[in-house]
Amino acid sequence: MSVPAIIAAATFTVVTIAILTEKMHLTTAAFLGALVLVFAHVMSLTQAMEYINQSHATLALFLGVMILVRAFEPTNIFAYLATQMVLLAKGEGKRLVLGVIAITTPICAVLPNATTVMLLAPLLPPIAQEIGIDFVPLMILMVFVANSAGLLTLVGDPATFIVGDGINLTFNEYLTRLSLGGAVAVASILVMAPWLFRDIWNKKLADMDTLPHPKINHPRVLMLGGVLIATVLTFFVIGENLPTPIPPAAVALLGASLALVLANQSKIDTVHNILRDVDWSTLLFFMSTFVIIGGLEKTGVLDSISTVLAVVLGKNIALGSIALIFLVGLLSSIVPNIPLVVAMVPLLKQYVVNVGLAGPEILSPDFAGQFPPEVLPLFYAMMFGATLGGNGTLMGASSNIVAAGVAEQHGDNISFGRFLKYGIPVMLVQLVTSSLYVTFAFLL
Repeated sequence: MSVPAIIAAATFTVVTIAILTEKMHLTTAAFLGALVLVFAHVMSLTQAMEYINQSHATLALFLGVMILVRAFEPTNIFAYLATQMVLLAKGEGKRLVLGVIAITTPICAVLPNATTVMLLAPLLPPIAQEIGIDFVPLMILMVFVANSAGLLTLVGDPATFIVGDGINLTFNEYLTRLSLGGAVAVASILVMAPWLFRDIWNKKLADMDTLPHPKINHPRVLMLGGVLIATVLTFFVIGENLPTPIPPAAVALLGASLALVLANQSKIDTVHNILRDVDWSTLLFFMSTFVIIGGLEKTGVLDSISTVLAVVLGKNIALGSIALIFLVGLLSSIVPNIPLVVAMVPLLKQYVVNVGLAGPEILSPDFAGQFPPEVLPLFYAMMFGATLGGNGTLMGASSNIVAAGVAEQHGDNISFGRFLKYGIPVMLVQLVTSSLYVTFAFLL
């Protein structure tokens, strides 16, 4: 192995360990790792920017969605929805559990799951305190639903979008091929909820009449915002089928710009405030991760690993797909799933080229054609493994980390062990059910 390859592999390993052990903030660790590659001459700054540019669609999509969501926060719609969730429970714990699932699922189908948890999780502690229950299990439930519902559409989870973008999967193609798998994932939580959250499920809720009742602010702006969001979702579905295709990332950015115009002209907020509150840290983490994985690709590390895969699996796509669900799922439970899938997409592409199932043209960043249908189950399996494996431990997904931070701000702690008690059974059941789905939908 060459010196640049050793530096690239060591940098990836050290950054992953720093994130896993929480010795350093994940954005700081990834940013520093990317700069190490530049200063060690593994790649030039120009080449680093080229690797970021290859994944511009991911960055554009999530920047657009972040601005779109933040622009309508002053309307108080999210606090209103959270209170309605509790009021619909009508004094029964099981209705509250079902309400969390019912409110979180549709939102996470169209917004990135970490963004949804960031908006809804802070509303749970005060409401739970009013009705006399522990908010931590509710928050963990919300995280499970958010991660699972992220599989309902191409844009619901960063990991899903990164894989989909890597294989040129359109929003519509995702809906027809893979959304049912997301529904199965959410249904598995629904089935397990009476057992996993039995203390809340069997509880009679008190003091429902004392709950605060948040009011909707700026209803006219919210109505226009609803029309705007509906239009964005419509173009997510039809945009790539128009005579001049419009990708989801471009739709999200256009929606964001119109949301900024609406918020500023209606004076519910300023452009400065909205842009200040965008999660720039996450976007920088994405960019830095793309550079680190680019280092592994440029120095041949990914090619070496894919050669090993080719020897172990050969052309057995069925075996490879099922193995990937569990391997990526278990890895994703201890390593944040975003850097994991960023590394796995080029690795799998190289593998299918090495075993002769696809031509070398798919390795080009500019490749816009269709992948051979027989290799797609490998990438679908990676989507399910990376997303659902994130339910296993506190470190598995960004939405988990967001929930833990919110809980700490409200005087409680979601410890690694406490999350594990809920997460392991959910992860195992979901990995098994998703492997059955992939098998019956794509392999038989």
